[in-house]
Order: sequence, then C-alpha cells, then structure tokens
Amino acid sequence: MIAVTHPQVIAVRRSARVAHVALWAFLLVNLAVVQAMYVLAGPAHNLAGSIGRLLGLYLAFVMALQLLLVARLPILDRGIGMDRLTTWHRWTGFAVLWLVLLHPAFVVLGFAQQDRASYARTFLSLAGQLPVLLGVLATCLIVLVVALSVRAARRRLSYETWHAVHLLLYAVVVLGVIHQVYEGTAFKINIWTQVYWWGLWTFALGALLAGRLIVPLARNARHRMRVAAVVPESGDVVSVHVTGRHLERLQAAAGQFFLWRFPEHQSWWQVNPFSLSAAPNGRSLRLTAKAIGTTSAGLRDLPIGTRVYAEGPYGAFTLAQRSRSGVLLIAGGIGVTPIRALLEDPAIGSDVVVLYRVRSTADAVLLGELRNLARVRGARLHVLTGRTGGGNQPFQPENLATLVPDVTDRDTYVCGPAPLTRAVVASLRSLRVPSRQIHAELFRLAA
Repeated sequence: MIAVTHPQVIAVRRSARVAHVALWAFLLVNLAVVQAMYVLAGPAHNLAGSIGRLLGLYLAFVMALQLLLVARLPILDRGIGMDRLTTWHRWTGFAVLWLVLLHPAFVVLGFAQQDRASYARTFLSLAGQLPVLLGVLATCLIVLVVALSVRAARRRLSYETWHAVHLLLYAVVVLGVIHQVYEGTAFKINIWTQVYWWGLWTFALGALLAGRLIVPLARNARHRMRVAAVVPESGDVVSVHVTGRHLERLQAAAGQFFLWRFPEHQSWWQVNPFSLSAAPNGRSLRLTAKAIGTTSAGLRDLPIGTRVYAEGPYGAFTLAQRSRSGVLLIAGGIGVTPIRALLEDPAIGSDVVVLYRVRSTADAVLLGELRNLARVRGARLHVLTGRTGGGNQPFQPENLATLVPDVTDRDTYVCGPAPLTRAVVASLRSLRVPSRQIHAELFRLAA
C-alpha cells in the first residue's frame, strides 16, 4: 500500500495540526492568565477562601471553554471533528460539575471560619444575597443536567428529551455571567483584567451565536431546502430526500452529517444528527434514519414540500482524512449510512473492503445499494450476521486480521453503536494499526 498524497488530504492534515495547536495554545495562554489574575488579586481572608477564589476562576474559564467546544467553529470541526469535540465537551462538563460544587463549598467554609459561625448558618446567610442565589440556582441546574447525562440515566431518556434538558445549560451561562459581574472581584483588579475577562466571554458567546444561529439562518435562507421524497427502506427505516437552491455551495462531503429540523411538521426543539446516506451531488441530499426517538419515528409522515432547516455540514469522518490508498469500511446497524456514502464517493478508489455487521440480512439496511456500489467499485463486501458471542466475534483481533489480512496497511472507517465501535478500535490498536489510520464516528452530540 502507498500513502495518499492528494492535495486535499495534505490540506486536511495541515488544518488538523493548526486546530490542535490553536486549541492547546488557547488553553495554555488562558490558564496562565487565570493563574496570574489569582496572584494579582492577593490572598483571601484565609486558606479556604483563597482556594474557593481560585476554583471560581477556573470554573468561569472552563464554562467559556464549554461554549467554544460546541460553537461549531469551522477550524475545530474540520481539523478535529465534532465527534471528538463532543467527547471533550462531555468530560469538561464533569470538570464543571466538580468545580461548581467545590468552589462554593470552599467559599462558604472560608466565611464560616472568618466569622466563627457554623457552616449551615453561613451558607443560608450567603444564599440570601441575590448574586449568590443566582450562583446556587446555576449549581442546581448543572447538577441536574450532569445527572441526566450519566450513561445509566441517559439510556432511559429519548434523545429529544435529553436534548431539551441540555438546553438548560444556556440558562446556567446567563446566571453564571451575572454572578461573576457581582462577585468576581479577581476580574476587576485593573482595566487589563476586565478587558481580558469580558473579551473572553465576548469571544465565546459571539462564536456560539455565530456558529449556532447566525450562520445556519443565513445558509437556510440561501438554500431554501424542502423535502422532495420520503422512501421507506424497511419497517422502521426511512430515507428522506432533500432538495434546495445551490446545494453545491454547502461543500458537503460523504461521511458528514447535518442537524435536521422540520419546523412545519415538528416542534422547533426537535433536532437530530443524521448522516448523509448518499454522497452529495450538489442537487440533493439524502438522510436515512431508524425510528428510535420521536423525531426519527415521524420522518415517514413528512409531507412532500415540507420546509427543512439543516445545520451543517459537520464532521471530519471523510476520505480527506485518510493516509493510505487502501480503505476498510466497517458498519454496524444504522451506522451503515455514512459508510454507504463513503463507498459511493469517487475518491475512494478500488482497493476497498466493507464489513457490515447486523443481526440478520433482514436487518441490513441499504444492503442492495451496498452490493451495487461494491460491484461498481470492485470492492469486497462481507455481511456479518448473528448474535455476538461465543465463536461469533468477527471483530476480535485475530478474526479481523483473518477477514482483512492487510488491515495495517489500510485506513479504517467505523460507524455503529458505541460497543461495536469501541471493540473495533480496540482490536485495531491491538493489531498495531497507526492511530492516524483509524477514523471512528459515534452516535452522540452535545446540545
């Protein structure tokens, strides 16, 4: 196998390096500034108060970072990928939880020690002040959202319900900023600290508004997308064809996804990330979804001509990321949709192997299309059926190496349920496939 040196691939690698360098530089510079602000502010009345002040500074910065990770910044999305950004957003969310619990705990402890009063009495006294009360409300909302984001709780909620609850974080941001205005003494040391702090929040909020509201509104006004056809693929899977004006200007690529809304048919807050299930051709877009939540289950009832509001394209799960000429595509269940689109992309070449994992051939969505595309591309297609367990574990390292003996010389793209994706990635690493050749897409998205 030879390495891919296409100009587009080189440009994507360069943008990935730029994105990582920019993000690390942003983190290190801001952490240094936060630490300097803490030093300039001087010690609090006691050790507990000083710790509480420092944790408050870090909390405010991490909250701003949270906004930037989900602001749909092109430099981050194209260079890193929204899937990975969402993972980082989730972990920084847990950091916010600990900071939002520890910051007030140490602040109250500091005041209790200073006043020689009980902890409970000091807390009630402080909570009676409006700025502190707003901080308490923000803390309660964060605890609620994080509790519902824990995997055990998340499984019991529909995507639409979880997404709606997640929107409470915007209320947290508002409450947190107001709290900082009144209580953030370290932000007001001098004109430079004020300029820095409000510049940081202006940048974070501005990026969020631009990426999540202004740019999508402008794009949808330009493209005027509508439902052109609704095609049932099986009992619980449906494809929706969307047309519009000048769709080629979206510069969408096979493997990417959009956030789809159908405002004339469903509530505005009902939004789902669906991958393109066909390579974009500049004239139409196609999504294919399984009826899991309220939104996806209602797609088969969409009237022709329904207005479509789409945000995107997003994601770095594209052929521009590959480094080798040979490609291995692995799909699990409905995760076949971006895999099918990648197989249709003319840039994929002819050295392609496709592994499609399903319970039975009856569950193999778009199988006919995959077979036709594999025939046209000269690709090898393996449909792997049956329950996983015992002797039927195709993604164990030795079994995967048997199916694809030259797996280490290929770029692998895998999309499917989280357990399948994690198993495949673990096996690839066990087989010593370089990380730059592993491209995984998971079904998850932050609000």
